[in-house]
Amino acid sequence: MAERGKLTINKRSGSGKWAMRRLRAAGVVPGVVYGHGEAAVSVQMSGAEIMSLVRHGSRVLDLNCDGATETALIRDLQWDTFGQSILHVDFARVSADERIRVEVPVHVRGRPVGLDEGGVLSHFIHTVEIECLATEIPEDIRVDVRHLKLDQAIKIAELVVPAGVKVLADPEIVVAQVTKKIEEVVAAAPVEGEVAAAVEPEIVGRRVAEVPEEGAEKAKEKK
Repeated sequence: MAERGKLTINKRSGSGKWAMRRLRAAGVVPGVVYGHGEAAVSVQMSGAEIMSLVRHGSRVLDLNCDGATETALIRDLQWDTFGQSILHVDFARVSADERIRVEVPVHVRGRPVGLDEGGVLSHFIHTVEIECLATEIPEDIRVDVRHLKLDQAIKIAELVVPAGVKVLADPEIVVAQVTKKIEEVVAAAPVEGEVAAAVEPEIVGRRVAEVPEEGAEKAKEKK
């Protein structure tokens, strides 16, 4: 299961583009906490702390604000252009017995036996939406592909997930498949005469009455 972390946050009073820039320049990340029929609260937190929790796979956090603690899910993260710094965090309030929907990564593991038969592994599904208890979100779903032979596949229905986790996707969708490697076909180079014929342009507007030189001479004699 994904690690459940703890984070200290503070209520935020400032708003606007310039206020946000000042916070980020000081190493502080703005955010908002909402849900469960309660009012949304603008908050701020240490950029280093939230980054550490995210890198360790934490999805559900115990938020401590002014001595009060509530559990929340990291619903959305806004990153900078280069994907290196967190610009904003959306927290959704949850309870321990609440089932929620969330996306988790899908990772393939192992080397398929089909590669030795001239095949190549294709990994199609990298994330999948699941439903589970808020406190039991798996860090990822791992797919063992070692048994896959040539032209064999693993579908959504075959994913192995923890008890209580439901995958919300079409069971027939292919997650990973081993198919025959497509050989690159190199066309033979044409001979010199063929090149000339191939590049000769079509004469647009050629006169229908145009005839070979011999035919033209005979036409003059008749006149």
